[in-house]
Amino acid sequence: MSYVPIEWLREHVDIPVGTSAAQLAADLVKVGLEEERIVPPAVTGPLVVGRVLTREAKEQKNGKVINYCRVDVGQYNDAPGTGKEPSELPSRGIVCGAHNFEAGDHVVVSLPGAVLPGDFTIAARKTYGHISDGMICSERELGLGNDHSGIIVLERWLAAHGRDGEEIPAPGSDAIGLLGLGEEVLEINITPDRGYCFSMRGVAREYSHATGAVFTDPADATNPERFPQGIVPAGADGFPVRFAEDTAPIHGRPGVDRYVARVVRGIDPSATSPKWMQDRLIAAGMRPISLAVDVTNYVMLDLGQPLHAFDLNKLAAPIVVRRAREGETLTFLDEVTRTLDGEDLLITDSPSGEGSRPLVLAGVFGGAETEIDTETTDVLIEAAHFDAVSIARSARRHKLPTESSRRNERGVDTELAPVAAQRAVDLLVQYGGGTADAVATDVNRTVAPQPITIRADAAQRLTGVAYGAARVTELLRAIGCTVEPAGTDADGVELLAVTPPTWRPDLVGAAHFAEEVARLDGYDNIASIVPVAPAGTGLTFRQRARRDVVRILADAGLTQVLSYPFIGDAHDRLELPADDPRRAAMRLANPLADDAPLLRTSVLDSLLEVARRNVSRGLEDLAVFEVGSVTHPAGTVPAPIPGVDHRPSEAEIAALNAGIPAQPTHVGVVLAGDRERAGVLGAARPWDWADAIQLVRTIAAALGVAVEVAAPQAPYAPWHPGRTAEVRLPAVRQGRELVPGALIAHAGELHPRVARNLGLPPRACAVELDLEPLLAAAAEVGVLQVRPVSTFPAAKEDVALVVDESVTAAAVEQVVREAAGDLAEEVRLFDVFRGPQLGEGRKSLALSLRLRAADRTLTAEETAAVRKRVVKRAAKRLGAELRA
Repeated sequence: MSYVPIEWLREHVDIPVGTSAAQLAADLVKVGLEEERIVPPAVTGPLVVGRVLTREAKEQKNGKVINYCRVDVGQYNDAPGTGKEPSELPSRGIVCGAHNFEAGDHVVVSLPGAVLPGDFTIAARKTYGHISDGMICSERELGLGNDHSGIIVLERWLAAHGRDGEEIPAPGSDAIGLLGLGEEVLEINITPDRGYCFSMRGVAREYSHATGAVFTDPADATNPERFPQGIVPAGADGFPVRFAEDTAPIHGRPGVDRYVARVVRGIDPSATSPKWMQDRLIAAGMRPISLAVDVTNYVMLDLGQPLHAFDLNKLAAPIVVRRAREGETLTFLDEVTRTLDGEDLLITDSPSGEGSRPLVLAGVFGGAETEIDTETTDVLIEAAHFDAVSIARSARRHKLPTESSRRNERGVDTELAPVAAQRAVDLLVQYGGGTADAVATDVNRTVAPQPITIRADAAQRLTGVAYGAARVTELLRAIGCTVEPAGTDADGVELLAVTPPTWRPDLVGAAHFAEEVARLDGYDNIASIVPVAPAGTGLTFRQRARRDVVRILADAGLTQVLSYPFIGDAHDRLELPADDPRRAAMRLANPLADDAPLLRTSVLDSLLEVARRNVSRGLEDLAVFEVGSVTHPAGTVPAPIPGVDHRPSEAEIAALNAGIPAQPTHVGVVLAGDRERAGVLGAARPWDWADAIQLVRTIAAALGVAVEVAAPQAPYAPWHPGRTAEVRLPAVRQGRELVPGALIAHAGELHPRVARNLGLPPRACAVELDLEPLLAAAAEVGVLQVRPVSTFPAAKEDVALVVDESVTAAAVEQVVREAAGDLAEEVRLFDVFRGPQLGEGRKSLALSLRLRAADRTLTAEETAAVRKRVVKRAAKRLGAELRA
């Protein structure tokens, strides 16, 4: 964020008198600088010039002497004989405890309704036997300083602030403007690519683009009014500065490529920065500290070049710019000693050899060794250009976001350092009485911006607006670019060679220049044309099916949640075996959190953590589900990333696709606590393993897919080994072989140890369902056809079949349905019996059949025939016997 005082901005660009902060915001937003807020003035309401007519001092019972004054406040006076305390004089009565004024002095009066800093509202009130109808103000009460020893007497106050001889306005005149208290300040939001707007110079330039107002560059060193001595030349006699070999360049770029040093000697250590400078610093959100520090801050805010001031007498030449060494520490201005990193760029001096003592974390924060203090008379001013990425990393590494780092990490004008240093020197000489050295230091290894060839219609291709080459050239030159014709391309389109200005390091390609053209020409000139949506077929089958799954689970009383697909030790807590394929998780190169660097291989990996967190917050009865992707990296072949200078070939695209891991869609469900709470109508009913299995059945039935449920052949983590089911698509017969269908889900009760590991209630249940094979099977089934409801009565048959223990109920049910054919309206298992009379390893499964024909009432012979077919086919297929 950046604060923009209007009066300060007016110094660089012609802003009409009376322009409000709201109007300024409306103008700047046209060029992409958005308003964050408008900071109201420090004082509002009637604050006026008053003239003391009488002062009556009277000692009170507490020994304090209080003055009762009649003050002339012009048009705000009470007429003679009127008011809260009538008087013969046209005036107002005010009680005041200060004694540094006499009758005839001009003072500052806040009248009832005024609001002073600290949200202090003035009102008439009775005190010390009089009604005080206002307040005579001191500097502290108005936020002008800390002096509360007496009120402001304008004759003396104006003289003390360099305004001796200025005519005092008549009583009743507005004092807010007189004291500089009434200016609104605009705070704007600056995007990372617009770092030059962290200065009055940059904002003034943008205001000029938005309104056409005349812009005067404050960094124009040829302007004799701003730089009467010009720029002092650099020479060998300047303060010695060295660039050490960069041992840790980031992206191959050196940490520093320009360093300007200027020396000012003989500064009065008691000199303070002028009131106008302090006011501007406060308006911009900074606190005045001392002349040298205030000057560096003011120039930084004005021009955009961060500066640093060293106490010259504490320096040991030469200054060396280098990377930090292993284990090196630095005590900063906040009196905190921090351990440095090998990537940190440092400003050092040489008391025990070149670069032996670290002084400053370059471009970020200063150190305590050479700070300016109350005895500083000689100052060295640093203005440098650092690598933006290096500064950004250091600021984040040490959690030191400063005004300096905010500008350096966005890129500073490479030509600004000597100009900013000269401006700071001139101010120190003017207000501190110092003398500048005649020679400057300027170690300059910067590279001038190179021309970039773009198509003249680049902006048109992106915005649809036909700007034309002339308009594009005009707009790019307005922002400081050099634009020259560069012939035509193979398609005959005109080309332009564009060289960006040094203060715009963000302009590195055709799209950036196109954005500048669109921005300056006006975003409102880009027509809003809504494309016509082509007629479509609506949702795909897969999309509809997925929404059906969500609806089914929500209708069952479950709550849908979303969790991050990033995991850490989830597989250990779920007690997955070491050789379990689910442990083969893909590791992220740049994880959001160090403790969660892997992508989940099942939805339960992250959903169980959601359940644990809810239970830990006191929600012990829960039923949650998530539909999301999981990642299976098996078979993934890493592929090289193609360059951006050409369109990837088909082979490169195929390689990229091969490098993408499989990401099937899964459904995860966690059930814990009570499904139905205890009440007057009965006891509580907890969620159990049967509920988990039934959810899978319900989903499959809604999609029109039959499934088979069976106990897994071996324990499967994280489920209970005896209360878990695996759900598969129906088995397929291939000749004499019955091939099991695809595994789509595991459902049941969690292992007790896993529940304890996760802090879940005992007997919590879970489901992990792979939607991919289920959706594929549903797609094969096609659209479900609704059969007409038969009006003929149903016939019922019960059959009990004795089978081997290994035969599943699903297999028996499938055989029964095949034998009954279209007459089978319902087949339901209602009893399982085991006993010695059946024989070792045998069990009896009793099934109820509901039979119904669509066109007739079934006869006893027909139902008996169905029963006979069921028994015969079960005997042939499963070795079943009819139980006597």
